Amino acid sequence: MINSKTIDSKIIVALDYADAKSALQLVEQLNPNLCKLKIGNELFTAAGPQLVEFIVDKGFKVFLDLKFHDIPNTVAKACMAASNLGVWMLNVHASGGIPMMQAAREAVDKTNHKPYLIAVTVLTSLDQVTFNQLGINSPIEAQVLNLAKLTQQAGLDGVVCSAMEAYIIRKQLGKDFYLVTPGIRLNHTSLVNHDDQSRVVTPQDALNNGASYLVMGRPITQALDPLKTLEAIFQEIA
Repeated sequence: MINSKTIDSKIIVALDYADAKSALQLVEQLNPNLCKLKIGNELFTAAGPQLVEFIVDKGFKVFLDLKFHDIPNTVAKACMAASNLGVWMLNVHASGGIPMMQAAREAVDKTNHKPYLIAVTVLTSLDQVTFNQLGINSPIEAQVLNLAKLTQQAGLDGVVCSAMEAYIIRKQLGKDFYLVTPGIRLNHTSLVNHDDQSRVVTPQDALNNGASYLVMGRPITQALDPLKTLEAIFQEIA
C-alpha cells in the first residue's frame, strides 16, 4: 500500500464553485495527503481570503489561481498579500512581461511563507483559431514556449500550460521548472466532452509529457464519490 503522507501528490483539485458552502462540502470529503486544492477567481471573489486561510488551516496546500496581470507595482503588492495567506502556490500572467514577473518574484521572496510563483502562458481554453483572432499569427505552441522562456528568465518557478506543450517546455527548460497542466480528463472517451477546455489529455499522458502537477475539476468534483475517484487516480499515477 502506498503511504500517501510520503508522496508529493501530483493532483490539484479545482474548487470551481460559486460559494464557500459548496466548496467546503467537497473539501470535507477530500484528503489533504492525496491532493492539493485550487481556488480561482469566482470562488475567491465570492468567499474572500478568509476561505483560503480556512482551507490552509485544514492542512491543504492551496494553489491560488488569480492570474495577476497589471503594472509591476500592483502585481507585486497583490502577490505579497496572497503569499501572506499561507498559500502553497500562486500565479501571474507571463504576458505581463519580465519586469512585472520580476516585481512579483521580489515581493514573494520578501514574505515569510514564500509560495511557489508560476506564470500562465496561453489559456487552455484557447484553440488556434481564437488565438489567431487576437492578432498573434504564430502557432500556440511557439507562443507558449516563448512565454515559458520569459518566465524562467524572470526567475519564476514554472508555468501553467497545456500538457500538449509540456514535453517541449520540459525538454528546453529543464527538470526543475514546474509545469502545472489544466485540462486533464480521465480517459480518451471523455475527451469528447471538453467542457470549457480545448487542449486536454489524460493524467498519465500529461505526466509522460513532463507535467509536474495535474489540475482536475469535474472528473473529481462531479463524481458520485469524489474521494474514491481521487484515491483511484492517486493510486494509478503514484
